[in-house]
Amino acid sequence: MGIIMRREIRNYFKNPCFWAGLVIVICGMYQMLHPYLEIRFLTSEKEMSGISKNEGDDDITNGYVPTEESKRREIWEQILSETFISAFGMSEAESQAVIQEISDMDITEACDYLEETYSYFDAANVYRYDTCSHPGTMEEMNAYLEDRLRDKSFSWYFSRKFADFAGLFMAFFAVLLLALLFYQDTRKRTYELLHTKPVSAAAYVCGKAAGGYAVLMTALAVLNVVYYALCLFETRGSGFEVRLRDFLGASGMYIMPNMLMIVCVYTFTSLLFRNPLPAVPVLFLYIVYSNMGSRNAEGFYGYYGRPLAIMVRFPGQFFETAPPPLALWNQCFLLMASGVILFLSVQLWKKRRI
Repeated sequence: MGIIMRREIRNYFKNPCFWAGLVIVICGMYQMLHPYLEIRFLTSEKEMSGISKNEGDDDITNGYVPTEESKRREIWEQILSETFISAFGMSEAESQAVIQEISDMDITEACDYLEETYSYFDAANVYRYDTCSHPGTMEEMNAYLEDRLRDKSFSWYFSRKFADFAGLFMAFFAVLLLALLFYQDTRKRTYELLHTKPVSAAAYVCGKAAGGYAVLMTALAVLNVVYYALCLFETRGSGFEVRLRDFLGASGMYIMPNMLMIVCVYTFTSLLFRNPLPAVPVLFLYIVYSNMGSRNAEGFYGYYGRPLAIMVRFPGQFFETAPPPLALWNQCFLLMASGVILFLSVQLWKKRRI
């Protein structure tokens, strides 16, 4: 097993496609993560004016801060009033009359009333998404940063965004890279010859899978070191705490089980069809499935994770990110499913021994 594993690692390290793909992953991730590396405490209005407040991207990177719960109702009613005038053709007085009607209702009652009376279905979504943050002043942004970094390091938050995009880029990287893992071995003459060798099925299959997984872990280790160093460099002088263990912890929890699952699916599919190429569309569909959003019990659309998904996304605001519900359990199930798939791959190889 060890010999087979080392051979695969050497083959990949000699292949320029591996290094070229790794550079592409690093550059692609940097494009996504760079805005978070520019977060700073503001010291002047000049710095404040340099932040572009883009609607629809209401994160701290664009000058937005969470809205206090007590102010959300006021903002919600203002948005509704403007919508009644622009979309429903009401006058200012008429829109204010509607707002007055719902002023004594709680949010749920008011949304139901608007839906029933005015066929206005978006009131709940407006409250949930459009009032949760607002353009902050310099004092508000600094106070928010200080509050968020009081108990957690900057790298604790950044490592979640790192895991988000590293998991996405690594999934596509693995699908393309692992096509080479069984390519030579599944050619007719080589395939038949391998079955006559004295090496055991478990040693062969596990050695190949371990080699592919080790190569992916090497790439992931490089990403951890590169972005830890970038995080240290970009945040120098800001007073932010940056710890390597935050990156390693996020990678171990949210990326490594996913990569193992991809390797095992590739292994089983390659042996089943005696060709690794059918695994490519299968895994692309698996990635699409894993990245799909859904609606929760309240009917709100978002990313809540899917059973046996091979990606864990953190699409929320930088300082408000949280793993999807049952994400930890899902990662455990991935490990168990990977073990089962690897076992089936060994049995499949045994059945086809000449």
